[in-house]
Amino acid sequence: MSERYLDDQMLIARVQQGDRNALNALIRKHETRAYQYAFRLTRNSEEAADVVAEAFVRVYNALPNFKGQSAFTTWLYRILTNCFLDIRKRERVRPATSLEATFQTDDGELERQVEDPGRTPHEEAERTERERSVETAVSLLPEYQRAMIVLYHAEMMSYEDIAEALDLPIGTVKSRLNRARLSLRDLLLQDEELFHL
Repeated sequence: MSERYLDDQMLIARVQQGDRNALNALIRKHETRAYQYAFRLTRNSEEAADVVAEAFVRVYNALPNFKGQSAFTTWLYRILTNCFLDIRKRERVRPATSLEATFQTDDGELERQVEDPGRTPHEEAERTERERSVETAVSLLPEYQRAMIVLYHAEMMSYEDIAEALDLPIGTVKSRLNRARLSLRDLLLQDEELFHL
């Protein structure tokens, strides 16, 4: 058993005994990775923050009943995924648009970009276009396929961890991940010259 797993078990036991400082420590320990995962799912900083906030409220409410049958992180990813899916269901009723996606300059509207001095402008433009195409393609996938791609490829979770986090059989995880990859490939074929497919 890893030291990280044991640390989580110790903090959870203290939380279950009413120690609020242990709850704060548990949240601080996992909030960065939780936000990174939520951001990869949502591609929106405010929405990712909402997903994480709701997930930690659910963790707080459910922690007294946590039995430790899985790692805390696996349980947390499952809660984060469920929060993301629940928020998406609510958004279908009232869609929102970020006001910070672009900003206005004297020369017109610009999208915020991070400059990388190690690449030429052409390489940077090509890389940015590829990333945008992949992000757009991933965002067009159904939520469950998007979660599979993000959990496996961005979060580097194993099939077993994904199966446990989403409460699915491993065979279902593999088949859904394969379908998600095929769907992603079909979407990316539209930009064939960017990916040299």
